[in-house]
Amino acid sequence: MKFGLSLMGLRPRWHGTVAKHAEDLGFESVWMPEHLILPAELPPTYLYSGDGRAPIDPGTPLYDPWVMLAGVASVTSRIRLGTNVYVLPLRHPLVTARSVVSLDRLSGGRVTLGAGVGWLADEYTAAGQDFHTRGSRMDEIIPLLRTLWTAREPVEHHGRHYRFGPVVFSPRSLQRPCIPIEIGGTSAAALRRAGRLGDGWIELGSENHEELAGRIAVIRTERAATGRAHLPFEITSGAPGDATEIEELAALGVTRVVTSYPAGLASSVDDVLDWLDDYFTSVMAKC
Repeated sequence: MKFGLSLMGLRPRWHGTVAKHAEDLGFESVWMPEHLILPAELPPTYLYSGDGRAPIDPGTPLYDPWVMLAGVASVTSRIRLGTNVYVLPLRHPLVTARSVVSLDRLSGGRVTLGAGVGWLADEYTAAGQDFHTRGSRMDEIIPLLRTLWTAREPVEHHGRHYRFGPVVFSPRSLQRPCIPIEIGGTSAAALRRAGRLGDGWIELGSENHEELAGRIAVIRTERAATGRAHLPFEITSGAPGDATEIEELAALGVTRVVTSYPAGLASSVDDVLDWLDDYFTSVMAKC
């Protein structure tokens, strides 16, 4: 099992120190959440809670994940750098392609693009983007990013939502065959998208192992139907409380668990480092 650490809620000046300590303990990855903007009043439309309330509020500080992860890259050497998740259809694919490949090159090939369509209509409205076509735009963006990151010849694209070219995109990604794109979400469309287009799936909100197993089955069916079952694929889940449950998740096909420091409890970076040490001893060392 791979272990990831969310940087959500931690002060930016702690990110490098915490990530380096996590790397030394054997964590495989760190993950940054992402929103572009929040409305003054959050609607109860969050998909992963019973009452639709999100675990953030309008005053929650937001940071550019590529800037934050570049800082982490500068003080680490092995740990992967991911987004959980980047709202992909909010930006033109050329903008995303440039940001991600820059981090890929800076980090020596350690970036993972965790991407989703998002749930907050107000965010799309503020950015001047259509909320209702976000799914079809994401389906167009994912293969286009891979083309931009790998093409040796000029790229020309004439799709339903994006048209440009011919253009030369350089540099190509350092990772081969390409920068991995892992898909977040639990809707039927997100599960199909993860199976058809993703290099992995980032799970959130499954109420029990039976529900999680059913969602994984949908993804596997889509992978088989599109001839992708033989390709590498990560399944990421939120971190459970103990090593026994991690073994159960592994049996279902989960390959990575991502944990996070309990919100609001850290008064210093040393608190976070001590918590990481405890997590390693009580969970990771037993797996």
